[in-house]
Amino acid sequence: MGYDTDVVIIGAGPVGLTLANLLGLRGIDVLVLEAGHDLIDYPRAVGIDDEAMRVMQGIGLVEKVLPHTVPDQQIRMINGRGKVIGVVDPTTRVFGWPRRNGFVQPLVDRVLLDGLDRFAHVRVRFGVRMTELRQDHDGVTVLCHTASGKEREVRAQWAVAADGGSSGTRKALGISFEGETRKTPGLVIDVANDPIGTPHAVFGGDPRRGWATLSLPHGIRRWEFNVLPGEEELAETDAFVFGLLADHVPDPSALTIIRRRVYTFNARIAGTFRKARVLLAGDAAHVMPVVAGQGWNSGIRDAVNLGWKLAAVVDGRADASLLDTYDQERRDHVAAMIGLSLNMSRLMTNRSRLASAARDVSAAVISKLPKLRAQVSSQGFKPMPQYERGVVVPSSLPRSKSVPVSADSPLSVGTLFPQPRVRTVDGAEKLLDDATGADWRVIVWNNDPAALLSPSTTELLPVLGATLVHVVPAAQLPWAAAKAAGGVTVVGDPSGELKRWFDARPFSALVVRPDHVVAAECLAQELDATLQKVLSVARAIRPSTAGVPEAPEVSRLRDHAADALEAAPVG
Repeated sequence: MGYDTDVVIIGAGPVGLTLANLLGLRGIDVLVLEAGHDLIDYPRAVGIDDEAMRVMQGIGLVEKVLPHTVPDQQIRMINGRGKVIGVVDPTTRVFGWPRRNGFVQPLVDRVLLDGLDRFAHVRVRFGVRMTELRQDHDGVTVLCHTASGKEREVRAQWAVAADGGSSGTRKALGISFEGETRKTPGLVIDVANDPIGTPHAVFGGDPRRGWATLSLPHGIRRWEFNVLPGEEELAETDAFVFGLLADHVPDPSALTIIRRRVYTFNARIAGTFRKARVLLAGDAAHVMPVVAGQGWNSGIRDAVNLGWKLAAVVDGRADASLLDTYDQERRDHVAAMIGLSLNMSRLMTNRSRLASAARDVSAAVISKLPKLRAQVSSQGFKPMPQYERGVVVPSSLPRSKSVPVSADSPLSVGTLFPQPRVRTVDGAEKLLDDATGADWRVIVWNNDPAALLSPSTTELLPVLGATLVHVVPAAQLPWAAAKAAGGVTVVGDPSGELKRWFDARPFSALVVRPDHVVAAECLAQELDATLQKVLSVARAIRPSTAGVPEAPEVSRLRDHAADALEAAPVG
């Protein structure tokens, strides 16, 4: 076919770089093309959530990301009179990490870029702009223009457009981008030597002008202000900026302003996330107001959903129809996040005194109702992934007298599996993903999963790349480890968190995907048949129908794209 690379990623933002790391770990040949000459260094996202931190853990970069975060960042919402009307202060670690974290995006993006140095088969080329994209039955050809003025072609099996909200790729493909543009732009100001110093964030719901301020790592303070009609041309001037900050610091003129920028906020979603051999991810697929802090995180969810699927298709372990499930699974959740962002934006930045007063009354009622107040504080309003279509095997309550159930017994298929700390056979305590790996996992409570599978099903585990995980109470760990079959990972549950999770549910055996989504759940005796169903919904290509190995001439062409683009400067 003359492929230069397996996957070409257009755009070296956080989504493209995260996807490149995910594919790199799976041995996929990747070329990232970025039109700019370096990473973007102006104000953007300021919040990274626990789901995204788990992804950083999975790609082996979380220890380098952590120094650029403010864990457990509290948000205090105040009205125009300065009264606190709500507090968001989640302190749980359901997925192993703080639920809310302030962060410095340019520094984390740099960690993602530097992480690609680990992979000889992943290359990044800056100063290379996509000018045309052609598709055929077998692949994608990207025509691009380098900084030196040369025209080049890159041939790949698949392309991913992660080139931002104004995506040239999306436009070239004629994919719609429906939604709305917020009438009121925002002014973002980042300041060094934080003149406030307090660790929390404040959202000011003042009908005269909405605003927010956040403490960021390394002594950085972020302010965001609504820009009112007629102020657009003044918004970045010193006089205007100092006037806005006069109510916040004693001497605005003494501030060390790192950067300031006016933004127009949109809420839009692409008509499709896949067109033949091109997939859209991150802002190229969807954009949302910044108030909920979910734009960056939603893009990372795209990357972790798409990464394992794309790798399976490239490796010949799954049919290309698996990639259709990317849109099926991500679209509804993205729409829910856009809805949350719009609602929070209307709540905190509306200019109606009547609507603001109604909000304050509602907040006062919530503050007197402990369950509702706790839900707000724990960020219980945040939509969580719950896939009903795609790579999931729908479940229903078991028909067994030995398993008491009720109509509200929770089902877990399509939701994220938690990540508590577990104990390994050597006595160390680790986060679950570190102890078991973060690929496909067959997780069984108090049963050796190998004993529940037939030889024919066991032989198919490499198609998924699945690990068998036997979870036991910590007291049973030495015994279970001594009796475990070869190839089974045994972990103990020292905190009892996993036992409580299984206690609340009617099933003891799970199949968990590489993006931590529960693909299937069942009683132990049903595991063999259930795993066969998972192979089907994962579009797995079983060994007897696997494709022909790659031709030698294709392998020899692997480095063609990188060689052809060497003249393009690397940031």
